[in-house]
Amino acid sequence: MSRPERGLQFAKSIKIVDWLKTEILDQIAALFRAIYSANQHLMIDSLSSLVISVYVLARRMGFSFSELDQSVSQKLREHARDGHQLEKWYGDLSKLDEYLNKR
Repeated sequence: MSRPERGLQFAKSIKIVDWLKTEILDQIAALFRAIYSANQHLMIDSLSSLVISVYVLARRMGFSFSELDQSVSQKLREHARDGHQLEKWYGDLSKLDEYLNKR
């Protein structure tokens, strides 16, 4: 790849990362609107779009999907071990870690 082509690829990568960041913000806003209107279909649609955007952003930033999965699992175990409130009250973090490890 020639120097100008590498520069173009770099610029394109930055543009894609910026676009994905705005996509994530847009999905968060859509989720808040869905929660406000109590629309379950829009809630799950926004959440799934948000998860997809985060995975693609991680990939565009040089991380593999499995690296992200491993990091999420590690973070869940750390929070559960450290007594995160969601774990104390509901056990959500260990349940999610268990679910992700079964996939």
